[in-house]
Amino acid sequence: NRLSRQRHMKISPALCIALSAARQRFRQSARYASSLALCLACATAWPAGTGTSVDAYPAKSIRVIVATSASGGTDFVARIMGQKLAEILGQSVVIDNRPGATGLIGMEIVARALPDGYTFLIMNVGHLIAALLREGGSDITRDLLPASNLASTPVMLVVHPSVPARSLAEFLALAKSQPGRINYASGGIGGVQHLSTELLKREARIDLVHVPYKGTGPGLVDLLAGQVEVTLTSVPSVIPHVNAGKLRAFAVTGQARLSSAPDVPTFAESGLAGVNVVIWYGMLAPLSTPRTIMDRLAHAIAQIAKSPDVRERMLRDGAEPIGSSPADYARYFSSERDKWLKVTRETGLLKG
Repeated sequence: NRLSRQRHMKISPALCIALSAARQRFRQSARYASSLALCLACATAWPAGTGTSVDAYPAKSIRVIVATSASGGTDFVARIMGQKLAEILGQSVVIDNRPGATGLIGMEIVARALPDGYTFLIMNVGHLIAALLREGGSDITRDLLPASNLASTPVMLVVHPSVPARSLAEFLALAKSQPGRINYASGGIGGVQHLSTELLKREARIDLVHVPYKGTGPGLVDLLAGQVEVTLTSVPSVIPHVNAGKLRAFAVTGQARLSSAPDVPTFAESGLAGVNVVIWYGMLAPLSTPRTIMDRLAHAIAQIAKSPDVRERMLRDGAEPIGSSPADYARYFSSERDKWLKVTRETGLLKG
């Protein structure tokens, strides 16, 4: 008995360490799995009941990483939402623009942040595409939780006024007569501007030269200066410049013309129905962010999306506010991932 007790005393510390490590690994894996399923599970249960922790949230400023430069459609939506969120939640919302690598820099920052409800990401569909095309095939969006689909907008084809064309038909004829001589700007390789223009090139059988920038804003600056001739981008990014006569709009995606630009035809009515891209802007959080916080945030966003002043401002600039639940956005996000995986393979950007 004494020998047995001695052996037990010698082995117990090792066993304890092993068991403790095993328990920790299990808890981490369980949290990871539950976080992945968080937004997809129990859609009908939204909203969840609140407790003291969510009632006390937020207790400090919230940081929102915007994966673009301080201009363009993503920044436009982020600043409207940030201002209104601060009013509803009673804490300041700091917009932190982190452009670069077609949104991957911003996504990496949020994916590595503490899942405490004080760091969020606002990205667009182009950043999802860039993540799918990421070297090595590691999709960073799988380390993020969808919180809410904020808004969506069609894509508009605009040119600098120096381009000798007054309509889409004239522009396409010009491009066909000058293959490889007209430059188009995008916010980065693999982004939605890039993919949208590649779809246009394929559908219209034209050859344009891609000039990628570090975000939509810098490309727009050069377009306004006439350094590049054309871009295909979100309506909020360019509609003020179109209205001011600084850019000329030729076509817009979607099934109907915009109320904010009724004279601009759709690609579909111009015979290019295959150019049908919608840009959405979503808010995401680090993996394992508590569900109560996600629900609280989504409720606030839904409230903002329904407010008359926000709707009027967004619709005026060609965007449609949405404000979905985490579960609905998670399902939509998954369907968009599947859709763009197919498109990137069909266009040859993604191999395999």
